[in-house]
Amino acid sequence: MANALVFIDNPGAALKKSTLELLTLARKLGETAVAVNGDVTGDVAETLGAYGVTSILQPSADNLGDYLAGPKAAYLAAAVQATGATAVLLENSPEAKEIAGRLGIKLNAGVITDVVGIEADGTAHKSVLAGSYNTSAKATTSVAVYSVKANIVEPEPAAAPASPQADTVQVPENAVAGSARIASRAEKPVSGRPDLSEARIVVAGGRGVDGDFGPLEELADALGAAVGASRAATDAGWIGHDAQVGQTGVTVSPQLYISAGISGAIQQKAGMQTSKVIVAVNKDAESPVFEIADFGIVGDLFKVLPQATEEIKKRKG
Repeated sequence: MANALVFIDNPGAALKKSTLELLTLARKLGETAVAVNGDVTGDVAETLGAYGVTSILQPSADNLGDYLAGPKAAYLAAAVQATGATAVLLENSPEAKEIAGRLGIKLNAGVITDVVGIEADGTAHKSVLAGSYNTSAKATTSVAVYSVKANIVEPEPAAAPASPQADTVQVPENAVAGSARIASRAEKPVSGRPDLSEARIVVAGGRGVDGDFGPLEELADALGAAVGASRAATDAGWIGHDAQVGQTGVTVSPQLYISAGISGAIQQKAGMQTSKVIVAVNKDAESPVFEIADFGIVGDLFKVLPQATEEIKKRKG
């Protein structure tokens, strides 16, 4: 019987860093099982074993990815009952949070979202009110569901690797038959940059870029970073809405967040406050962004960023 259950949606050929973080956190809570939606390759199974996973569950239905969140929540509910898990960990993506909410209703479980830390006794830590406060919460129900932000812990294999056992979980037929089905998909163009939600470094631009993200993209490529933006920049059509960081966009928690030409309004702050180091570049010395920045540069981003990019390239050889 497992103490913690980690949900992995479409593991692919190699597990994402954010998934390895979930597995690292789950070990704090005891023996770990994973509920996978998708094929598990030999390399993925080996990695799961290295992170201490004792059981790999897969759904009886092989087409859950063709549906919205409902069937995945039903699968997870069945997986919890099969393993006896008292904690379920998911990523903090919009879909995962919807799955968490549905799972909470199915299991009468406490649901804690936007988690930035978990203790061995199940206490979760959250950063709330645009990062103004840190809070702690603990579910009083028999099962607790956590959606966990990326980049909050360094992935760490288990001291004693495990040999996970494979098993199948029966998904209720009515959970699939009565759900909305995805009619079509369009593949997102590949930029070669890391995913914004789990990038270790983010370079973000706002109204101050005046439509030109070129200097930010060059700096991001030099650092191996993702490119983000404020809502003002995405609404203006300068960059896609999937790059929006903030209260109504993506929440990020990188090791380094570089803000260029962003005023630092509360909506933006809500999406990046938990960044480990914040560097702000803005021409306005009174800009609110300097109140939350660890390092601030009062200057023209079109002069500052190219200089930084050139220096980084020199140091990289």
